[in-house]
Formats: sequence, C-alpha cells, structure tokens
Amino acid sequence: MNWNPLLREQLSWHWTHQLRPRLDGMTDDEYFWEPAPNSWSVRPRGTGTAPVQAGSGEMTIDFAFPEPVPPPFTTIAWRLGHVIVGVLAMRSASHFGGKPTDYDSFAYAATAEEALAQLDEEYETWLAGVESLGEDELARPCGEAEGRYADHPLAALILHINRETIHHLSEVCLLRDLYAHTRKTT
Repeated sequence: MNWNPLLREQLSWHWTHQLRPRLDGMTDDEYFWEPAPNSWSVRPRGTGTAPVQAGSGEMTIDFAFPEPVPPPFTTIAWRLGHVIVGVLAMRSASHFGGKPTDYDSFAYAATAEEALAQLDEEYETWLAGVESLGEDELARPCGEAEGRYADHPLAALILHINRETIHHLSEVCLLRDLYAHTRKTT
C-alpha cells in the first residue's frame, strides 16, 4: 500500500471541498472582529495588551507563556496566524527545507487578503513537502524538534498537522458564520 496519497488526500479533500472555498471573500472586518472582550488577535505593533506580542513586521500576534486559564478567545486573524506559522510554516521548515520561521520572526498579515495569500502559500508548501516523501521517509522518526512526536514516524506528524489544519480552519469558518449572523449590515 502507498500511504502518501492517503495522507495528502485527508487534508487536500477538506481544503478543496470544504475549507478554502468558505474563506473566499473574507473582509478585513471579519478578519479582525473580536467577538469577546480581550480577545487575542493580530494587531498593529505596540497596540496589543497581551504579555507577548510576537512578529517581525508592522503587525504582531498576541500570546502569553504560560497560557492563561481559561485562554482568551482568539480572532480569525489569530487563528489564521497560528495555522500559517505554528502549524504549517514551522513544520515545512523543519522537514521540507522551507525557510526557517517562528512566531517572533514572521511578518503577520495586515489584511484578510494578505493572510489568505500566506495561508495558500504555506498550504502548498506543506502539501508539496508531504508529496515528496517516500514510504521510508514517512516511517522515519520526526526528531527532537517535534517534542512529543520526536520518536513517532513522520506519518504520525502529518496526520496531526492535517487534524490541526482542519480543526482550526473549521473554527474560522464557524466564526465567519457567527459574524454573518450577528453583525448588522448596512
């Protein structure tokens, strides 16, 4: 059995048929909408109140270490930033020779359009990286950089990244629905 197409299809099917089409047309108002007080988001540098404001450009993403209990609600902008950087880009850098990045060095998007372009780019990079793997590479251990997945085969990490991407982008879709049904249009 060739596992690679199955691993790719788990994510690519959801991406093509459910997730990505639902993100088309996102406005900047939706992207930055804070449905709860003190939400974490992506903000212009120097305007956040979170203990950690990470990012290399004009925009930063809110964080805290350790994370508060309960954690703050997160906006679409924050969730997209998390998927783009923490879920996809950092893993592509670790396993597929992508450019090194982390939450501190990433230039976060100032618009929904820019964020979706970043998401598309990181998704394509991740999927191409997974596609390049043979059966032996899928079976190799992930390595120390992957924490709890260090001793697991790379295929297990791919399944985890697929789940994370589907999970968080489904949350973004739900937030778009909530925005559409609770915001007055003029």
